[in-house]
Amino acid sequence: MIFSEPGFELKNTSGRHAILWLSKIGDIKIRYHREIPDEADIKEATIKKETTGDWFVSFRLETEDDSLPEKPDVDSLDASNSVGIDPGILNHLRTSDGKTVDWLDLEDEYERLRREKRALSRKEKGSNNYEKQQVATGKRHIRQKMLDYQHKLKTWLVREYDAVFVEDLNVKGMLEQSHNACNKQDTAWRQLIILLEYKADPYGCHVVQVESEGTMKECACCGVETAKPIWVREHSCPSCGFETDRSTNVSRNVLQRGFSELGLG
Repeated sequence: MIFSEPGFELKNTSGRHAILWLSKIGDIKIRYHREIPDEADIKEATIKKETTGDWFVSFRLETEDDSLPEKPDVDSLDASNSVGIDPGILNHLRTSDGKTVDWLDLEDEYERLRREKRALSRKEKGSNNYEKQQVATGKRHIRQKMLDYQHKLKTWLVREYDAVFVEDLNVKGMLEQSHNACNKQDTAWRQLIILLEYKADPYGCHVVQVESEGTMKECACCGVETAKPIWVREHSCPSCGFETDRSTNVSRNVLQRGFSELGLG
């Protein structure tokens, strides 16, 4: 259900809770997943019911362009205010300036999901108990938790840096090679780029995708290529002797390619 102005109104909006008034329905208590910017105008409210029976509302916002921070001039970008990131396997991502973001720990959620599926297998298919248990085996909670984690991560990146460079990744190939594909799918690699681009303009940040081919082989110090199997997690250049973590080497290559993409390298 979609409600346009004046068919809805937000009231008592201080804090994380509010009252949503809907035409012909009345007042509904809601809890914010993320805060609504003060400078934004709410143009539309969409009400949706999940298969679990939970209800959610999403808002379409409009913001005046003059309220957005201007993106810094490209010529002002350098390694001190820009970053290349490498979404990895052992870590969620590694940055070119040496920061590491760990995976969100979802083991408890997956263990609960396994228990619910075992319980489902013991119920008679087609019964009311089976239908109720089938709802419990859904992965909505895991998806929501991962999405919230990603939103916070991307907000940190676009606030911290004037430019963020990321590989245009072969998602399917990474999932096929990974022994942890279950977590990788829930992380939704493509969503990483989508959310970064979505948050770039409101925070005045450049987000640039670069060609990913060769970033794992190239030495970020001298540019010489060295083939490495997927299980080798350290980079050691036989030409110049440069040594670092494999993901850090990749993120530095991404940073350099980002500068080249903008005509700075």
